[in-house]
Amino acid sequence: MTTLFSPLALRALILKNRVVVPPMCQYSARDGMANDWHFAHLARFGIGGFGLVIAEATAVVPEGRITYADLGLWSDAHVAPLARVVDFLHGQGAAAGIQLAHAGRKAATPLPWRGRFDETEAEKDAAGFVDWQPVAPSAVRHSDAPGFKTPRELSPDEIRALPGKFADAARRALAAGFDLVEIHAAHGYLLNQFLSPLANHRHDEWGGSLANRMRLPLAVVDAVRAAWPAERPLLVRISATDAHPDGWTVEDSVVFARELKARGVDVVHVSSGGFDGATIRPAPLYQLALSERIRAEAEIATVAVGLVTEPADAERIVASGAADLVALGRMALDDPNWPLHAALALGVPNAYGLWPTQAGYAVRNKDRSLKIRGFAAE
Repeated sequence: MTTLFSPLALRALILKNRVVVPPMCQYSARDGMANDWHFAHLARFGIGGFGLVIAEATAVVPEGRITYADLGLWSDAHVAPLARVVDFLHGQGAAAGIQLAHAGRKAATPLPWRGRFDETEAEKDAAGFVDWQPVAPSAVRHSDAPGFKTPRELSPDEIRALPGKFADAARRALAAGFDLVEIHAAHGYLLNQFLSPLANHRHDEWGGSLANRMRLPLAVVDAVRAAWPAERPLLVRISATDAHPDGWTVEDSVVFARELKARGVDVVHVSSGGFDGATIRPAPLYQLALSERIRAEAEIATVAVGLVTEPADAERIVASGAADLVALGRMALDDPNWPLHAALALGVPNAYGLWPTQAGYAVRNKDRSLKIRGFAAE
């Protein structure tokens, strides 16, 4: 058995393999509600053999959405449609996670494939279009690029209320049956904005020193960990570096990861970037070294993510100890059956048996007829 297809225990949760679908926004909700698109989008990954499927960045308050079409978990009405997704994933042997998020100053932006607010009135009515002024640690716009707005600076009382909003969303995630929650503190969104000196220009207890900039994200972690059952794992996604000379560094991330571990976080999902001016050049495995360093120096489990496409690379990552899990985002969109194909490529015993019953025998017979994959030597 390969390491990639070996089980992993996270508290009481046993993942059947180390292959993860990370959160990927679909910008397809109305009023934050999951619908048939979200069901089909996530269900295919359960069918495709992923051990863990994490639902997209889900806003804990309406104004925390990246776009008006993002998922939400700020009301009890959001629970039932998500529970439908969770139940199906469980039926396929996959664990279900959800990412709790607040976009901060990167909220209220256009749908990415439109790039600007050019919806007709009819389209606005059909999609539930709303617009609002974002909030942030400081009244500093993310970028001069079209679509970003100047945010309003959060008051101290508003900041102190935010951990409770995340905790309330975690309780709803539990009601929906999710196995784990992931707190989004990456990619230039609100918690990352508090961490980074590029966005946090405050001079009170929430800004300035590293300890002060970590104060809100750690308070969110404490609130969610207290609301989330002790037997269920908690993840945090971070940008390990801003890749900017004046920004957050890998050294800061190691300090932050140690604090996360001390507060009951089980896994750090290691990404990077998210701020204007970052000098990141995506390439195969381009974030792997960040995961490896945080895992080693903070002594905490990690998820490696970032253009992992080849089964041999994924196996090497977990077998070498560079990470405990491997996440495939765009690769999963391109090939929702990636784990099933990877199992065949890596020679996992009874790999055809990992396919759903309704499909495995047919794929095996097809490969036998064509003398490919496991039958190539015949």
